[in-house]
Amino acid sequence: MKIKEEELKTIQDQQTKLNELLHNIGVLESQKHGLLHEIAAANKDIEEYKTVLEKEYGAININVEDGTYTEIKEDVEGNKED
Repeated sequence: MKIKEEELKTIQDQQTKLNELLHNIGVLESQKHGLLHEIAAANKDIEEYKTVLEKEYGAININVEDGTYTEIKEDVEGNKED
């Protein structure tokens, strides 16, 4: 016994669509994984450059739009304040 040809075709089409969607999710997750690694690398570069700037200027807050900066002062207990 068999189901009707059009019923089989519907099931096959649905399964094909599901497989395509699952494949696309896998591709997107792989891209996401790669982008997360790039974010980590960018954050590392930022932190390393902060160290370079801190050696040059001390503890500062930099306005990234115009390059101006203000010193970060430490309170009596050694905590940094703006």
